[in-house]
Amino acid sequence: MADKLKIVLGTSNPHKVFEINEIAKDYNVEFILPDCNNFDPDENGLTFEENAEIKAKEASRVSKNGNYFMADDSGLCVDYLKGGPGIHSARYDTTPEKRIEKLLDALKDDNKRTAHFVCALCLCDKEGKVLHREKGIVEGKIAYSKKGSNGFGYDPVFLVENGNRTMAELTEKEKNTLSHRGRALKSMLEWLKVNFKI
Repeated sequence: MADKLKIVLGTSNPHKVFEINEIAKDYNVEFILPDCNNFDPDENGLTFEENAEIKAKEASRVSKNGNYFMADDSGLCVDYLKGGPGIHSARYDTTPEKRIEKLLDALKDDNKRTAHFVCALCLCDKEGKVLHREKGIVEGKIAYSKKGSNGFGYDPVFLVENGNRTMAELTEKEKNTLSHRGRALKSMLEWLKVNFKI
């Protein structure tokens, strides 16, 4: 078998690299962290797509390893909050617990709890040229309280599609199939399979 295609993932989060490699294990590709001390780009884009591109290009700029660079930008969009917290999902409050509390508090008098998770992916080369983009969306609604211990972020309060389980109640395998990141990544991997013969 040919050597694995190595792609630098524009993140400082080892768990995200692990999760993405789990989803990609049936493909001849390996995602790795940037080889720099502090990967912390200024995510000043106005959309998930723009922020994913900023992170992918920053990875190509600062990382010495790899010829290909990919990044994702993800978030929760709640209809009642006019799409918020959206691209500010990770900065909605200071900790994951406080972010969930703030979200539940904002919706406490409302029954319109429909929402969706978005993941935008951007792949570029070492010159920073964008090669491909993908987007994954999963529909659902916000629960009235936290349930489940798997996952992270808003997973404990996000009821998946027509189900009665939160994202945090799914097994890792179920989540990788159903999640916005899983869907975007599967599409990206299929594109890589065709174009890079992985």
